[in-house]
Amino acid sequence: MSFSGSIATPVGLLEVHSDGVAVRRVTWPRPGFGAPVAVGATGGAARDPLLAEALAQLEAYFAGALSAFDVPFDLGAQPDVTNAVLHALYDGVRHGETVTYGELAERSGTSVPARAIGSIMGANPIPIIVPCHRVVASDGLGGYSGGTPGEGLRTKRWLLEHEGALPQALF
Repeated sequence: MSFSGSIATPVGLLEVHSDGVAVRRVTWPRPGFGAPVAVGATGGAARDPLLAEALAQLEAYFAGALSAFDVPFDLGAQPDVTNAVLHALYDGVRHGETVTYGELAERSGTSVPARAIGSIMGANPIPIIVPCHRVVASDGLGGYSGGTPGEGLRTKRWLLEHEGALPQALF
C-alpha cells in the first residue's frame, strides 16, 4: 500500500510518498501530472504514521528547527553505484556542509568519475532528506533538478542559504 501527502514550503509544494515502511519519494509535483495530494497531515498522513513523521520533519527542517532527518527511506531499484553514492551523501555530508562532485565520488568508494555524480544526484528519488542540494561544482553551485519547473538553481541556492552553507545573497 502506498500513502502520499504534501507540504507547502518556501521552495514550493513537496509531495512525500511512503509505503508505510519507508519514504519512497519526495517530489515537486508537476502541473497536470499525477493525482492531487492532500496538503499537510491529512489524506495519507492520517493513515500512515511514517508519512506523518516525514511531513513533520520536513516542516521542522524548513522552520529551521531540524538539521538531520531520521525517517527510514528506500531508494528503490537503483544500480549499486548509485546506492553507494547516495548513501555516502546521506551519511557523510551534514547540514551546513557542501561537498564537490569529485569529493563525493571519492568518499563513495566507487570508481564513478566526478562528472557522473551529477547524473546520480538527478536520480535521487528522495531530495531534501537525501541532500543532493549539498553537492556543488568545484567552481560554483553546479546544477539541480529539484524545485518547481525552471527553479532548480534558485531552489538549490535557497536550501544552501537556509542551512548556512552559502552566505545570504546581497540582493
